[in-house]
Amino acid sequence: MTNTRAPSRIIPRAFPGIKPAEVEELISNSRINSYSAGAVLCRENAIEHTFYMILDGEAEVTKLVNNAESHLLKTLSPGDFFGEMALIHNAPRAATVSAKTPLVVLELEKAGFDRVLQHSSSVAMAMVKEISNRLRQNDQMAIEDLRMRAAELAEAYQKLAEQDLTRREFLTNVAHELRTPLMAASGYLQILQKGMLSGDNLREALTTVSRNVGQIIGLVNDILFLQEIELVFPEFQPVDMTEIARQVADKYAKKAEEHRVRLKVKGERDVPQIAGDPKSLERALTALIDNAIKFSPRGGDVEIRFNPRGNFLTVAVEDHGIGIAPEARAKIFDRFYHLEKSGDNLFGGIGIGLAITRQVIEQHRGKLEVESAPGHGSIFTMLLPIWSAKK
Repeated sequence: MTNTRAPSRIIPRAFPGIKPAEVEELISNSRINSYSAGAVLCRENAIEHTFYMILDGEAEVTKLVNNAESHLLKTLSPGDFFGEMALIHNAPRAATVSAKTPLVVLELEKAGFDRVLQHSSSVAMAMVKEISNRLRQNDQMAIEDLRMRAAELAEAYQKLAEQDLTRREFLTNVAHELRTPLMAASGYLQILQKGMLSGDNLREALTTVSRNVGQIIGLVNDILFLQEIELVFPEFQPVDMTEIARQVADKYAKKAEEHRVRLKVKGERDVPQIAGDPKSLERALTALIDNAIKFSPRGGDVEIRFNPRGNFLTVAVEDHGIGIAPEARAKIFDRFYHLEKSGDNLFGGIGIGLAITRQVIEQHRGKLEVESAPGHGSIFTMLLPIWSAKK
């Protein structure tokens, strides 16, 4: 079993960067409890206000599926923690946690956490950062699990039932994609409201809140755009696609660098204008470039190329990423289809980018072609009608 020095060793592993005095502050506001194997520490859907960190032993995290079957999500070991939502948001437990072996845990009530905040902003920053990271990891795991269960159910339903189920998955993915930035922003805002931050910490917190709010706005705008595009028929005008490509490439330069991707625009000379709506065409190209970068986990080049083809201008976006399996080719343009995982890589998003692109191209009386091979990347080519003064 653990000894009295275990918390001072394990807490810094769980929250890197906090000072020894702050560790002691955290311990002084907590309590150490022991549980026998099989004991339930927190129960799914219950409203509770305790945060737990495992000092010794193992615990199991389970979730009820279809209101009947208990599904194991993961096993926790010393240094892992759970119940973090109890500290930053008055939400019910998302899962049940029980002792797999005899268990020793450090327990912190919300009131004790608030006392720690009064004396140490760095503890708050470390915990909110770590909690935000855990939320993202847990969301990815939950989405993967829901996708697996949904696939099993889909085999038992006819086409109409499968469509309804797919829409439910879409809403689940939307909820998870919104939950992480909402909770991250909420955690930082609570600290800001207490007036505990200043200088670089304050600027970092504001930047994080702004980034997460921007992510939420972008997601909502994409959903609204996809719903409204069928109802709005803009008047077409001459559009310079090379200028749109440069703008999108500039916007994605930082993301490309983070993914070790070289983003290139080629064939920009003597490119004819096309007939279209600049804003919706920018959305269509943005979705293709975003996907090309996202699905290039090993880095490499992403190229945007232009070439006239008869009465059309082709705008091709090529990557050298994971490619598309033949059996998935027919599904990729569905509004609710989303690739969650390839090998060891997990991918975020809700699966409406390609649906937006296809809808925009169809509205422009164009075509969207795709060439792809698993492991060798993809080429998405938009064919857009060249502008004619006679139109």
